[in-house]
Amino acid sequence: MATIITEPATITRWGDVQHSLSGGGDGADCQCIWPVVRNKVWQTTTVEQRRDMLHGEIAAGPPPGLIAYVDGEAAGWIRVGPRTVQQRILHTRAIASTTTEALDDESVWAVTCFVVRQEHRAQGLNARLLASALDYARESDARMIEAYPVDTSTGSHRSNDLYHGTVSTFLAAGFERGPDLTAGRVLMTRGLAD
Repeated sequence: MATIITEPATITRWGDVQHSLSGGGDGADCQCIWPVVRNKVWQTTTVEQRRDMLHGEIAAGPPPGLIAYVDGEAAGWIRVGPRTVQQRILHTRAIASTTTEALDDESVWAVTCFVVRQEHRAQGLNARLLASALDYARESDARMIEAYPVDTSTGSHRSNDLYHGTVSTFLAAGFERGPDLTAGRVLMTRGLAD
């Protein structure tokens, strides 16, 4: 049986962050910068600029995500952190008009991205990453976590569209299903009080 652990995405693990993001899907091109910039910035940046932005964010700390390791190999990534630093969330009308939490509340965190290398899919890494993200947020004094996953119970979905995670993964982790944001996307929340 494989040994799976998670670790914070620190600058000393930069190579592992890149390995996690480059195993299929859009992670290598996105560099998980999409959640933290407005659309105008996103559309005018290159992959190299996005990589530099992520490098700078990780170097400045605190870690904006976690890395999953399978038998010592970097295999997956989750972005989790204060919602206030994830600019796309704050400026997405569907989220801003649906959340019941003040947008400037730094105690509200968000999970906005999962990436799992193709060879490590179907091993439950998203669930492990999410469980570790809950612990990380709690240890960082977050009060609540929001997420905006895809409801895969209806319709068909390309694997590249599932980087938000799936409703079933969040339900299994104790999140409550909230209102629909758009067709196929749902607001989900979990309080972190023990």
